[in-house]
Amino acid sequence: MAEDSRYADDPDTAEDFRRLLELPAGPAKERLRGQIICAWLPMAHRLAARYRNRGETLEDLRQVAAIGLVNAVDRYDPAVGRGFAPFALPTVTGEIKRHFRDRMWSVHVPRRIQNLRNVVRLAGSELVAMGVVPSPARIAEHTGLTEDEVRQGSEALHGFTALSIDAEAADGSGEPALGDRLGAVDKAFDLVLDREAVKPGIRRLAERERRVLYLRFFAGMTQSAIAAELGLSQMHVSRLITESCRRIRESARDEPSLRDGPLRTAHQG
Repeated sequence: MAEDSRYADDPDTAEDFRRLLELPAGPAKERLRGQIICAWLPMAHRLAARYRNRGETLEDLRQVAAIGLVNAVDRYDPAVGRGFAPFALPTVTGEIKRHFRDRMWSVHVPRRIQNLRNVVRLAGSELVAMGVVPSPARIAEHTGLTEDEVRQGSEALHGFTALSIDAEAADGSGEPALGDRLGAVDKAFDLVLDREAVKPGIRRLAERERRVLYLRFFAGMTQSAIAAELGLSQMHVSRLITESCRRIRESARDEPSLRDGPLRTAHQG
Protein backbone atom coordinates (compact mmCIF):
# COMPACT_ATOMS: atom_id res chain seq x y z
CA MET A 1 0.00 0.00 0.00
CA ALA A 2 1.43 3.40 -0.94
CA GLU A 3 2.40 5.73 1.90
CA ASP A 4 -0.22 8.48 2.50
CA SER A 5 -1.34 7.88 -1.08
CA ARG A 6 -4.19 9.88 -2.60
CA TYR A 7 -4.75 7.22 -5.28
CA ALA A 8 -4.74 3.46 -5.05
CA ASP A 9 -2.28 3.16 -7.94
CA ASP A 10 0.30 5.54 -6.45
CA PRO A 11 3.58 3.66 -5.99
CA ASP A 12 5.03 2.74 -2.62
CA THR A 13 8.50 4.26 -2.79
CA ALA A 14 9.23 4.70 0.91
CA GLU A 15 12.07 2.16 0.85
CA ASP A 16 13.44 3.60 -2.38
CA PHE A 17 13.66 7.08 -0.83
CA ARG A 18 15.49 5.67 2.21
CA ARG A 19 17.99 3.94 -0.06
CA LEU A 20 18.35 7.13 -2.13
CA LEU A 21 19.53 9.02 0.96
CA GLU A 22 22.06 6.33 1.84
CA LEU A 23 23.61 5.91 -1.61
CA PRO A 24 26.70 7.98 -2.43
CA ALA A 25 26.64 10.23 -5.49
CA GLY A 26 27.16 8.20 -8.63
CA PRO A 27 25.42 6.17 -11.35
CA ALA A 28 23.56 3.90 -8.93
CA LYS A 29 21.99 6.85 -7.12
CA GLU A 30 21.03 8.55 -10.40
CA ARG A 31 19.38 5.36 -11.65
CA LEU A 32 17.33 4.99 -8.47
CA ARG A 33 16.39 8.67 -8.60
CA GLY A 34 15.19 8.25 -12.18
CA GLN A 35 13.14 5.18 -11.24
CA ILE A 36 11.38 7.09 -8.46
CA ILE A 37 10.60 10.00 -10.78
CA CYS A 38 9.19 7.67 -13.43
CA ALA A 39 7.10 5.86 -10.83
CA TRP A 40 5.43 9.11 -9.76
CA LEU A 41 4.96 10.62 -13.22
CA PRO A 42 1.31 9.44 -13.44
CA MET A 43 0.53 11.57 -10.37
CA ALA A 44 2.21 14.60 -11.98
CA HIS A 45 0.22 14.02 -15.17
CA ARG A 46 -3.05 13.85 -13.20
CA LEU A 47 -2.27 17.20 -11.59
CA ALA A 48 -1.39 18.71 -14.97
CA ALA A 49 -4.71 17.55 -16.43
CA ARG A 50 -6.59 19.68 -13.90
CA TYR A 51 -5.29 22.79 -15.64
CA ARG A 52 -6.10 21.86 -19.23
CA ASN A 53 -8.18 24.17 -21.44
CA ARG A 54 -6.62 27.28 -19.92
CA GLY A 55 -4.57 28.34 -22.91
CA GLU A 56 -1.72 25.83 -22.57
CA THR A 57 -1.34 22.43 -24.23
CA LEU A 58 -1.62 19.35 -22.04
CA GLU A 59 1.81 18.16 -23.20
CA ASP A 60 3.45 21.38 -22.03
CA LEU A 61 1.57 21.21 -18.74
CA ARG A 62 2.84 17.69 -18.20
CA GLN A 63 6.39 18.85 -18.75
CA VAL A 64 5.97 21.64 -16.22
CA ALA A 65 4.44 19.19 -13.73
CA ALA A 66 7.40 16.85 -14.31
CA ILE A 67 9.77 19.68 -13.36
CA GLY A 68 7.84 20.13 -10.13
CA LEU A 69 8.01 16.40 -9.51
CA VAL A 70 11.79 16.35 -9.96
CA ASN A 71 12.12 19.22 -7.49
CA ALA A 72 9.91 17.36 -5.02
CA VAL A 73 11.96 14.16 -5.32
CA ASP A 74 15.20 16.06 -4.75
CA ARG A 75 13.85 17.89 -1.70
CA TYR A 76 11.95 15.05 -0.05
CA ASP A 77 13.25 13.69 3.25
CA PRO A 78 11.47 10.50 4.39
CA ALA A 79 12.88 10.98 7.88
CA VAL A 80 10.43 13.82 8.44
CA GLY A 81 7.69 11.20 8.65
CA ARG A 82 5.45 12.59 5.92
CA GLY A 83 4.49 10.57 2.85
CA PHE A 84 5.80 11.64 -0.53
CA ALA A 85 2.39 12.20 -2.15
CA PRO A 86 1.17 14.95 0.24
CA PHE A 87 4.66 16.49 0.13
CA ALA A 88 4.86 16.52 -3.68
CA LEU A 89 1.34 17.74 -4.41
CA PRO A 90 1.86 21.43 -3.43
CA THR A 91 5.28 21.43 -5.08
CA VAL A 92 3.95 20.19 -8.42
CA THR A 93 0.83 22.36 -8.41
CA GLY A 94 2.92 25.37 -7.37
CA GLU A 95 5.19 24.83 -10.37
CA ILE A 96 2.17 24.72 -12.69
CA LYS A 97 0.68 27.88 -11.19
CA ARG A 98 4.01 29.70 -11.50
CA HIS A 99 4.09 28.68 -15.15
CA PHE A 100 0.72 30.31 -15.77
CA ARG A 101 1.66 33.36 -13.72
CA ASP A 102 5.11 34.01 -15.21
CA ARG A 103 5.06 32.47 -18.69
CA MET A 104 1.55 32.59 -20.09
CA TRP A 105 0.73 36.29 -19.97
CA SER A 106 1.18 38.05 -23.32
CA VAL A 107 1.69 41.37 -21.52
CA HIS A 108 3.21 42.05 -18.13
CA VAL A 109 0.53 42.32 -15.48
CA PRO A 110 1.39 42.99 -11.79
CA ARG A 111 0.73 40.14 -9.37
CA ARG A 112 -1.99 42.13 -7.58
CA ILE A 113 -3.89 42.63 -10.85
CA GLN A 114 -3.50 38.96 -11.73
CA ASN A 115 -5.09 38.05 -8.41
CA LEU A 116 -7.92 40.52 -9.03
CA ARG A 117 -8.45 38.94 -12.44
CA ASN A 118 -8.87 35.51 -10.87
CA VAL A 119 -11.30 36.81 -8.26
CA VAL A 120 -13.38 38.68 -10.84
CA ARG A 121 -13.44 35.71 -13.23
CA LEU A 122 -14.59 33.33 -10.49
CA ALA A 123 -17.16 35.77 -9.15
CA GLY A 124 -18.56 36.32 -12.64
CA SER A 125 -19.04 32.58 -13.09
CA GLU A 126 -20.71 32.26 -9.69
CA LEU A 127 -23.12 35.11 -10.39
CA VAL A 128 -24.06 33.68 -13.78
CA ALA A 129 -24.76 30.32 -12.13
CA MET A 130 -27.06 32.18 -9.71
CA GLY A 131 -28.89 33.81 -12.60
CA VAL A 132 -27.45 37.25 -11.83
CA VAL A 133 -25.94 39.56 -14.47
CA PRO A 134 -22.29 40.05 -13.37
CA SER A 135 -22.10 43.84 -13.55
CA PRO A 136 -19.14 45.61 -11.88
CA ALA A 137 -21.40 46.69 -9.01
CA ARG A 138 -22.73 43.16 -8.40
CA ILE A 139 -19.24 41.65 -8.61
CA ALA A 140 -17.96 44.24 -6.14
CA GLU A 141 -20.82 43.42 -3.77
CA HIS A 142 -20.23 39.68 -4.18
CA THR A 143 -16.47 39.82 -3.59
CA GLY A 144 -16.02 42.77 -1.25
CA LEU A 145 -13.82 44.53 -3.80
CA THR A 146 -14.26 48.12 -4.86
CA GLU A 147 -15.73 48.77 -8.28
CA ASP A 148 -12.37 50.21 -9.37
CA GLU A 149 -10.65 46.96 -8.40
CA VAL A 150 -13.31 45.02 -10.31
CA ARG A 151 -12.63 47.14 -13.39
CA GLN A 152 -8.89 46.51 -13.09
CA GLY A 153 -9.48 42.78 -12.81
CA SER A 154 -11.89 42.84 -15.75
CA GLU A 155 -9.34 44.64 -17.93
CA ALA A 156 -6.75 42.00 -17.02
CA LEU A 157 -9.07 39.30 -18.36
CA HIS A 158 -8.02 40.42 -21.84
CA GLY A 159 -4.28 40.55 -21.07
CA PHE A 160 -3.65 36.81 -20.78
CA THR A 161 -3.45 36.25 -24.52
CA ALA A 162 -2.67 38.81 -27.20
CA LEU A 163 -4.72 39.26 -30.35
CA SER A 164 -2.75 38.57 -33.52
CA ILE A 165 -2.27 41.56 -35.80
CA ASP A 166 -3.39 39.23 -38.60
CA ALA A 167 -6.74 38.71 -36.89
CA GLU A 168 -9.75 39.46 -39.06
CA ALA A 169 -13.02 40.96 -37.90
CA ALA A 170 -14.88 38.51 -35.67
CA ASP A 171 -18.22 39.24 -37.37
CA GLY A 172 -16.91 38.18 -40.77
CA SER A 173 -17.65 41.61 -42.23
CA GLY A 174 -14.54 41.53 -44.41
CA GLU A 175 -12.92 44.45 -42.62
CA PRO A 176 -9.11 44.69 -43.02
CA ALA A 177 -6.94 42.69 -40.62
CA LEU A 178 -6.02 44.36 -37.33
CA GLY A 179 -2.46 45.01 -38.46
CA ASP A 180 -3.71 46.85 -41.53
CA ARG A 181 -5.68 49.23 -39.32
CA LEU A 182 -2.81 50.07 -36.96
CA GLY A 183 -0.53 53.02 -37.60
CA ALA A 184 0.25 54.73 -40.88
CA VAL A 185 3.26 55.36 -43.09
CA ASP A 186 5.06 58.56 -42.10
CA LYS A 187 5.24 60.64 -45.27
CA ALA A 188 8.31 62.43 -43.95
CA PHE A 189 10.30 59.19 -43.82
CA ASP A 190 11.29 59.26 -47.50
CA LEU A 191 12.19 62.91 -47.16
CA VAL A 192 14.66 62.11 -44.38
CA LEU A 193 16.29 59.44 -46.55
CA ASP A 194 16.50 61.78 -49.53
CA ARG A 195 18.12 64.52 -47.49
CA GLU A 196 20.75 62.14 -46.18
CA ALA A 197 21.43 60.89 -49.70
CA VAL A 198 22.03 64.35 -51.17
CA LYS A 199 24.17 65.77 -48.36
CA PRO A 200 27.54 64.58 -49.80
CA GLY A 201 26.74 66.08 -53.22
CA ILE A 202 25.64 69.39 -51.72
CA ARG A 203 28.86 69.67 -49.71
CA ARG A 204 30.87 69.41 -52.91
CA LEU A 205 29.08 72.36 -54.54
CA ALA A 206 30.58 75.84 -54.60
CA GLU A 207 29.29 78.35 -52.04
CA ARG A 208 27.26 80.29 -54.64
CA GLU A 209 25.57 77.14 -55.93
CA ARG A 210 24.65 76.08 -52.39
CA ARG A 211 23.27 79.55 -51.79
CA VAL A 212 21.10 79.37 -54.91
CA LEU A 213 19.70 75.94 -53.90
CA TYR A 214 18.99 77.16 -50.38
CA LEU A 215 17.07 80.19 -51.60
CA ARG A 216 15.11 78.11 -54.12
CA PHE A 217 14.25 74.99 -52.12
CA PHE A 218 14.32 76.14 -48.49
CA ALA A 219 13.51 79.85 -48.63
CA GLY A 220 10.93 79.27 -51.39
CA MET A 221 12.14 82.15 -53.57
CA THR A 222 11.43 82.28 -57.29
CA GLN A 223 14.27 82.23 -59.82
CA SER A 224 13.62 85.89 -60.62
CA ALA A 225 13.88 86.89 -56.94
CA ILE A 226 17.10 84.90 -56.55
CA ALA A 227 18.56 86.55 -59.64
CA ALA A 228 17.74 89.99 -58.28
CA GLU A 229 19.29 89.24 -54.88
CA LEU A 230 22.51 87.78 -56.27
CA GLY A 231 22.87 90.15 -59.23
CA LEU A 232 22.49 87.40 -61.83
CA SER A 233 20.20 86.86 -64.75
CA GLN A 234 17.20 84.59 -64.31
CA MET A 235 18.59 82.35 -67.08
CA HIS A 236 21.89 82.03 -65.21
CA VAL A 237 20.08 81.07 -62.01
CA SER A 238 18.10 78.46 -63.92
CA ARG A 239 21.29 76.94 -65.34
CA LEU A 240 22.93 76.89 -61.88
CA ILE A 241 19.97 75.04 -60.40
CA THR A 242 19.82 72.54 -63.26
CA GLU A 243 23.55 71.81 -63.18
CA SER A 244 23.68 71.61 -59.37
CA CYS A 245 20.76 69.18 -59.25
CA ARG A 246 22.37 67.01 -61.94
CA ARG A 247 25.64 66.80 -60.02
CA ILE A 248 23.84 65.98 -56.76
CA ARG A 249 21.81 63.21 -58.43
CA GLU A 250 24.95 61.71 -59.93
CA SER A 251 26.61 61.79 -56.51
CA ALA A 252 23.66 60.03 -54.92
CA ARG A 253 22.64 57.68 -57.76
CA ASP A 254 23.80 54.65 -55.81
CA GLU A 255 21.55 55.67 -52.92
CA PRO A 256 18.19 53.81 -53.27
CA SER A 257 16.45 56.43 -51.14
CA LEU A 258 16.96 59.28 -53.64
CA ARG A 259 13.77 60.09 -55.53
CA ASP A 260 13.33 62.05 -58.75
CA GLY A 261 11.22 64.56 -56.87
CA PRO A 262 12.17 68.08 -55.77
CA LEU A 263 15.62 68.11 -57.35
CA ARG A 264 14.20 67.40 -60.79
CA THR A 265 11.05 69.48 -60.78
CA ALA A 266 11.24 72.27 -58.22
CA HIS A 267 13.64 74.43 -60.25
CA GLN A 268 11.39 74.51 -63.28
CA GLY A 269 9.07 77.52 -63.79
